Amino acid sequence: MILINVQFHVKPEYAETFLDEIDWYTKACQAEPGCIDFKWFRDPEDKQRFLLLESYKDGTDVDHVNTEHFKRSCEELPKYLVETPDIINTHIDGKTEWDKMSEFSVD
Repeated sequence: MILINVQFHVKPEYAETFLDEIDWYTKACQAEPGCIDFKWFRDPEDKQRFLLLESYKDGTDVDHVNTEHFKRSCEELPKYLVETPDIINTHIDGKTEWDKMSEFSVD
């Protein structure tokens, strides 16, 4: 599994509309055959900051960056941003899906 976290700092004028502006990209990524998760989260303390959680089946991350919608996002997303996003990109051998938390369980 490829697990990717990307932090976006959005310009103030787009803070309320950012997710709507890029909905085309979100939907296209979620429809990719190798996509496990593609979800946005907004920082409750700083409304201009968003976290994108992405996960893909092994090897499909290369397919993702070669899609037309990814290429388009590289051209269009910067206009909404204050700075270049920060990213953590991790390959987890043998993982194909999320695990249940082991520290406690809900019955």
